Amino acid sequence: MPPPADIVKVAIEWPGANAQLIEMDQKRPLSSIIREVCDGWSLSGSEQFALRYADGPQLYITEQSRGEIKNGTILRLAISPARAARQLLERIQSHGIDARLEALKELAKLSADPTFAAEFINMEGIGTLARLVESGTHFGEMLAFTLTAFLELMDHGIVSWDLISLSFIKQIAGYVNQPMVDVSILQRSLAILESMVLNSHSLYHRVAQEITVGQLIGHLQVSNQEIQTYAIALINALFLKAPEDRRQVSEMASTLAQKHLRSIILNHVIRGNRPIKAEMAHQLYVLQVLTFNLLEERMMTKMDPNDQAQRDIIFELRRIAFDGENDPTGTEKRKAMYSKDYKMLGFTNHVNPAMDFTQTPPGMLALDNMLYLAKVHQDTYIRIVLENSSREDKHECPFGRCAIELTRMLCEILQVGELPNEGCNDYHPMFFTHDRAWEEFFCVCIQLLNKTWKEMRATAEDFNKVMQVVREQITRALAMKPSSLDQLKNKLRGLNYSEILRLRQSERMSQDDFQSPPIIELRERIQPEILELIKQQRLNRLCEGSCFRKLGNRRRQEKFWFCRLSLNHKVLHYGDLDESPQGEVPFELLSDKIPVSDIKSVVTGKDCPHMKEKSALKQNKEVLELAFSVLYDPDETLNFVAPNKYEYCIWTDGMCALLGREMGSDLTRSDLDTLISMEMKLRLLDLENITIPEAPPPVPKEPSSYNFTYNYS
Repeated sequence: MPPPADIVKVAIEWPGANAQLIEMDQKRPLSSIIREVCDGWSLSGSEQFALRYADGPQLYITEQSRGEIKNGTILRLAISPARAARQLLERIQSHGIDARLEALKELAKLSADPTFAAEFINMEGIGTLARLVESGTHFGEMLAFTLTAFLELMDHGIVSWDLISLSFIKQIAGYVNQPMVDVSILQRSLAILESMVLNSHSLYHRVAQEITVGQLIGHLQVSNQEIQTYAIALINALFLKAPEDRRQVSEMASTLAQKHLRSIILNHVIRGNRPIKAEMAHQLYVLQVLTFNLLEERMMTKMDPNDQAQRDIIFELRRIAFDGENDPTGTEKRKAMYSKDYKMLGFTNHVNPAMDFTQTPPGMLALDNMLYLAKVHQDTYIRIVLENSSREDKHECPFGRCAIELTRMLCEILQVGELPNEGCNDYHPMFFTHDRAWEEFFCVCIQLLNKTWKEMRATAEDFNKVMQVVREQITRALAMKPSSLDQLKNKLRGLNYSEILRLRQSERMSQDDFQSPPIIELRERIQPEILELIKQQRLNRLCEGSCFRKLGNRRRQEKFWFCRLSLNHKVLHYGDLDESPQGEVPFELLSDKIPVSDIKSVVTGKDCPHMKEKSALKQNKEVLELAFSVLYDPDETLNFVAPNKYEYCIWTDGMCALLGREMGSDLTRSDLDTLISMEMKLRLLDLENITIPEAPPPVPKEPSSYNFTYNYS
């Protein structure tokens, strides 16, 4: 009878004593259980003790957390959190260096426990640790443990970070700015500064005055990835919490856009000789998101049709495409043809194309992308525009409309303007390889769109379909994590329209067969029927019987014997024959029999008694793969060598079913899937009088495995 659900069996340790094995009743008060444990070791003052886990985090057991205790857990009797906090605080304030170091080391471990942390903080422990740091008299291990304990205690959120003094901030920032400082101290100092920035608006300004991004760049060039991670995390925090002030945003933008910072991250972090850990990947993702979020202002800015400076950008796009070199008389000469040019450029509004940029997103960001393409990749821009202007009207790819919609799509794919997701580490190395990565990414994608349009032989009515294909091409290529823009181009070449169609068809078939809810439900419903049908088919074949040859020392003297199962499945009949029979052999001609109830097991391959010696000979490998034996009482065997693999499967599977083994435990997955899929398709079509043709003989994976063949009579 299983123990009650409220009873948990645990072991409790105490230094210098044998462990107590108790059944902890979760309905009893924890204080009562502790008192009983203390009595077992003759310890007085049970209120001064508590239970905590012996392994892993130093977590005290409380009335709220006791439900997490599992059977077999090892606990430890320890002094209570309040008593431990008081003792550690006294030892930290002592004058003995060794005693203080040991106390800080233990405090660093216990501070992760919320129960202990609350007690220690209530005794003004945070202020004590802060004063130790501010004094500047602690170095090495002592300082590292002090900072660790401080950070752990603050992370519980019991006290506000706003209480931190300016002198404490200056001291921590000093450790970060020092050229030579212990790694453990630097790690904790960076982490403390990051927490200050993230948890206090007022502390952001103080930290920003002491630490700049330029000062953190040096920490990105070290070989320690932990230091690099903390440094990037602090850069992200400073950027994320920067006030929404145009000047400060502009300063942060220029800092992040510095080629120096980007190249250091690329060469020393992404292309370093160490694999990127999960936390580093997350921080790179956050940095990537924050960098792209600098585009949000332009993305949400509508174009002012009356702003001449903005309209001049559109004039410049037209001039580069159609006027070539700047012609001072070109403006007047071609003014009457502007509407035609804007139509050839693919704008929706031919008269006033500025109206195409009044929708946000993508707003002015689309115009910025188009201008970058026209100026930096002028040949590509002119080729795309002129190539489409020379096509038939119904097949031309409208550059302006495509560029605007593509910009909106890229903003959605890269989540421009959204905050980073906690726990996500989906960064793309290629965006760290170019100073204008966003614009270059757009240039690659606009060429892809033009190419896909031609492959699809699209017309204006197919615009949305083309954009769907292009989105799929881009997302699939990004999922491959190209390390550079050139690699991205190569990935996109392989994802042409024909390949997208093939992938869609393959995934659709896979989804139809295995993931569609109705198909899954039907599959689960008919699988037992299929397995039972297989079992009955096997037994029917055993009732028909099969002919086997006897193995002799000389093959010219080989004889045959026949074996079949009785119709009631209770007796196995067998007997010798002079020659191979042509059809069924009557039961009367089979003189020997074995009751099925006497059969103990079926063995195959080298486990067969008649294969023990022969299995070592290379020439008998084929025979070994076809051999199986029936073991029955009292210690007798009936040895078989099947004529082919088909008969081998029929008999081994049939004997498995006869002995009551679970059908399907050793089924070949693909064979079963094929059969079930065939049955499902017929049922889904609501066909009657189903006839499934006989499957070809299967090839077993190993001689000792059971492979099921499907045969419907």
